[in-house]
Amino acid sequence: MSKNDDSSNVPTVSPTASLIAPRLIESAGLRAKQRFFEFFTATIRNRNTREAYARALSDFFAWCDDHGFELLAIEPIVVASYIEYLGAIYSSPTVKQHLAAIRMCFDWLVVGQILPMNPASAVRGPKHVVKRGKTAVLSAAEARQLLDSIDCSTAVGLRDRALIGLMVYSFARVSAVLGMRVNDYYRLGKRSYFRLHEKGGKFHEVPAHHNAEEYLDAYLEVAGLSVDPTGPLFRTAAGRSGLLTANPMTRQDVFRMVKRRARRADVSERISCHTFRATGITAYLENGGTIEKAQAIAAHESPRTTKLYDRTGDELTLDEIERILI
Repeated sequence: MSKNDDSSNVPTVSPTASLIAPRLIESAGLRAKQRFFEFFTATIRNRNTREAYARALSDFFAWCDDHGFELLAIEPIVVASYIEYLGAIYSSPTVKQHLAAIRMCFDWLVVGQILPMNPASAVRGPKHVVKRGKTAVLSAAEARQLLDSIDCSTAVGLRDRALIGLMVYSFARVSAVLGMRVNDYYRLGKRSYFRLHEKGGKFHEVPAHHNAEEYLDAYLEVAGLSVDPTGPLFRTAAGRSGLLTANPMTRQDVFRMVKRRARRADVSERISCHTFRATGITAYLENGGTIEKAQAIAAHESPRTTKLYDRTGDELTLDEIERILI
């Protein structure tokens, strides 16, 4: 029995519901298959990243299979050829993500002694430099118009205003907001705070802006959520009744809500859930805030990421144009 086949407790099915081992992995033996599954379950905790990497690796191994390459026969030139092929189909960021998935998976297989070397380690992806984000940003007036347009005579209206307001005033990601429980909005002394559920299982605590505090208090009072402190903070509504359920909202629920509210408020429908993060950061910087503090509030690892949301320099003034003296 070969080294790759010597395994006593190897799962014969994927530990994740949608993940299937490619034929090249299957043919390399049970140990290779186990190691492939472990790459997703042991090293990648974010579900969206796991799904994206699974699609990328499925496409890569299918391409190798179609071109007659077995796992041990994959060399740097094979990976480089595949990256060139992707470059004709996808954008540079997508190609770079695919290459990252391939490189990390091969690293994992090398450490597990399935492969002697990583054929993707020397392959370079396309250059892609981003200095300005593409997320649509609302002006302060447009954001106020949107918030004021929401009918707050119902629990759903109060919920939507509180959710949008929380994202604007705390620079929070929609996933971090949707991960909140009722008791993640709490008082400490005279101040209220938000405990945001960030990527990687981290918690990020942000003081509540007085407007966001007002929105959350009104929502919680009408919705009566204080009796369920460990339940989801933002919940779905039951059909036309408008009654809130015990189920948490999803990102798709929020996206549809944002589009609906944008139409009713007559603001740009190009906005997305991420718009409010960028809008809050831009408004903060326009009022004298610093990139360093914005980075801390937004829980960004690097100030370069925060700068992608800074649209304070987007508008060229007439005074600047008039400096062209010819």
